Order: sequence, then C-alpha cells, then structure tokens
Amino acid sequence: MAGIKMDVEALTAFLVRDFPQVCDQFVVERITEEGLILRLVVQDGHLRPGRTVSGPAIFALADVAVYLAILSRLGPVALAVTTNCSIDFMRKPAAGADLLCDVRLLKLGRVLAVADCLIGPAGSTAPVARAALTYSIPPNGPRGVPVTAPGT
Repeated sequence: MAGIKMDVEALTAFLVRDFPQVCDQFVVERITEEGLILRLVVQDGHLRPGRTVSGPAIFALADVAVYLAILSRLGPVALAVTTNCSIDFMRKPAAGADLLCDVRLLKLGRVLAVADCLIGPAGSTAPVARAALTYSIPPNGPRGVPVTAPGT
C-alpha cells in the first residue's frame, strides 16, 4: 500500500478549501495503517423522524471517509469518484452521539480502490452500519489532476 502523502492537517485543509459546504460536518480523527477514521459531527440536519441519523448522512460519512483515505495515500488528486457502494444498516444510530467511520483500504490500484468501512457511535464498539465502496482513480493515476481552489 502506498505511503502517507497527506496527513491529518493536510486532509483537514483540503476539506476546508475544496468542500467548504460540508467541512464543518467531518473531522479526520487519525490516519491508520489500513486507512483512516473520520468523525461525522451529528447535527439536526442529519436526523430523520424518530431522532435517528439518516441513511443519506451515513452514506455521506462512508463516501467522504473513503475519498479522504485514498487521498491520504495518493495526494490531492481530482476526479477520483465512487463507482459502487453497498451499505448494510445493522441498527439504529441514536441522536446525541457523533458517528465514526473506520476505513480499511483493501486495494489501492492504478485504476480502482476498494475499501471497507465500519460505522458506529463514538464511544461504542457496536457498529450501526457496514459499507463497501469502490472508487475509480483518474487515468493518469496517483499523480492525477491536482485539486485546486477556485480562482487559483
């Protein structure tokens, strides 16, 4: 597996610069040997009736987490996109606790990246969801097209 090219600070700066619309919702907790751990700061907008975190919010957590795990290994390349996602919802996540997504990169190839995620409330070992995602890597690979802020 590729070495670390973007650390926690670089990934956080990337979110702030390139995804300002959601950067306040996610916190990169740490980069792990297998991937990374991303926190969803649960807000009222993530809840559905019944005061539980919605499926779309859980999908967003898994998707952003895998994207950042890939960037942590490849550097800031544009155009890496989700090509497949499968989520198993195992139990209802209650409101009041942030969710953590523990990403394990299973394959980081020239063309595809495959990852597995376990998602659960902070402070708990019981997962609420499991997700498997596949990403397409840009044709020119790890050097890719650098991500730049608008107007730069």
